[in-house]
Amino acid sequence: MSEVRIAVEQRTEFGKGAARRTRRAGKIPAVLYGHGADPKHLSLPSVEFARAIRENGHNAVLTLDVSGSDSELALTKTITTHPIKNYIEHVDLLLVKRGEKVTVAVPVVLSGEAGPGGLVSQEITDVEIETEALHIPEQLELSIAGAEIGTQFHASDIQLPAGVTLQSDPEALVVNVTEAAASMAEEAPAEAAEGETEEA
Repeated sequence: MSEVRIAVEQRTEFGKGAARRTRRAGKIPAVLYGHGADPKHLSLPSVEFARAIRENGHNAVLTLDVSGSDSELALTKTITTHPIKNYIEHVDLLLVKRGEKVTVAVPVVLSGEAGPGGLVSQEITDVEIETEALHIPEQLELSIAGAEIGTQFHASDIQLPAGVTLQSDPEALVVNVTEAAASMAEEAPAEAAEGETEEA
């Protein structure tokens, strides 16, 4: 995963009013914390930060060029968005160092096609892993090619890159392959029963 460099400014005023003024100026209020250091209150450029997350994912490692001090490496921990207007309200950033291991959630992407008549249900869309901060995979691939009906894939079945360890429960069910026809047949009587109930 590539590093993304962003110029940020330190914030000197806090509270809801200050946060609103920061957002009106086209910036996002953020807090950088970690390694026992005092939290740093920053403002991120809205357009650049949104582009970095869109192009590199939530696990992008950001090189923050902080005005008036040295650059810092940070991982996006939490992004708070407005529930209705969908703009980014606030960001929590975690300070990281080169070579340091971090625990992050990474998407699981399925590849291949299951065997004939199989209905594929993905129960989990991401798993937690531990890896070096600068070597976070964008996604993990799980092949279901030719999987027969009744096959189950667990978190432990996902092939991990070198240096990456699984933190999620190894027995967590990721994919379940069931019989498509049977599933549809079970739904039909249920729908009919609902119809009878409504008529009654």
